[in-house]
Amino acid sequence: MTKVMGFRLDFFVNLFKIQVGKYISIFQPIIIGFVMAYLFNFILELVEDRLLAGIFPKLRNKKLNRVMGIILTYFIVFLLLYLFLNFILPQLLSSVIGLVNEIPNHFISITNKFNELTSEFHIQEEYYDIISSKWNEFVNYILGFATDLVPKIGNFTKNIISSIWNIVLGVIVSIYLLMDKERFKALSKKIVVSFFSDKNAKRIMELARRSDNIFGRFLSGKILDSLIIGILTFIILRIVNMPYMTLVSFIVGITNIIPFFGPFIGAIPSFFIILFISPVKAIWFLVIILIIQQIDGNIIGPKILGDSLGISAFWILFSLLVAGKIFGFVGMIIGVPLFVFIYSIIKDIIEHRLDKKGLPKETDKYY
Repeated sequence: MTKVMGFRLDFFVNLFKIQVGKYISIFQPIIIGFVMAYLFNFILELVEDRLLAGIFPKLRNKKLNRVMGIILTYFIVFLLLYLFLNFILPQLLSSVIGLVNEIPNHFISITNKFNELTSEFHIQEEYYDIISSKWNEFVNYILGFATDLVPKIGNFTKNIISSIWNIVLGVIVSIYLLMDKERFKALSKKIVVSFFSDKNAKRIMELARRSDNIFGRFLSGKILDSLIIGILTFIILRIVNMPYMTLVSFIVGITNIIPFFGPFIGAIPSFFIILFISPVKAIWFLVIILIIQQIDGNIIGPKILGDSLGISAFWILFSLLVAGKIFGFVGMIIGVPLFVFIYSIIKDIIEHRLDKKGLPKETDKYY
């Protein structure tokens, strides 16, 4: 029965992915443009409200102000992209290729040390066979992963290049969206008001503002937070002369976008990468990451993200597992704010029903 239910679940998940994939391929330039506009809007607001307002405080031409803001926004974006492609990406590729080439030698060395330790401690034969079997499985998995890694990077690069036209169209779409973002908001409000009653229209617009607040604050804050953590990690690893510092810092920064469990997800593969070179430095790396995450969790994160997500660690894990299963890595990034949004709607419904019954809303009252 469990196998049948599991098969049905996988079937519906795969069917859902296929259908979503079809629509995404059709509307890919529009989706890319919308995502770009949504993310770049935070930079545009900073440029308009802080930079241009400070330089040209008496500028009343809103259209000119918007044009200047968009030019500066995309200049910042393309400058960051240029810096990444010219300084970070070559070092990443060099680190990955070097690591892949050295993995077999590292495993041979570790296997020899493992055999020396087992013979020195006189481990019983049945236990030795179990440990040896599991170790060989782990070695084969890592070697297989390393062998497929470079071709996967090549295929990913090929897909990016093949989608370059859609990306160019996405940039154009995002410029149009940002140029007239107030008009698009007004048009959306006009459509909602025309189709729904006043009560339902107000509710829909309130939910739209809530979703924008949840997703916007989370995504912009997490990206900035992860960028700071990636740079901070690189500086510290550079000071202590840690191997593969660029690759490790990149992994730590990218996985830090995933809430709560991101630091652990990034630290585990990074630990094994350094372990191949120096077990002592691998231990020091864990200590460094622990300190950095304490700084992030208690100082940097709260300053950028403000209040917590308002849900327990269990629901964070739940949302990561479900969204990650359906949407992959992107699901692990948007899964938590999506769940927070759905959670807030369910919470409103429950509290409204309790209020109608004259019952307390606080969960503590029901212990």
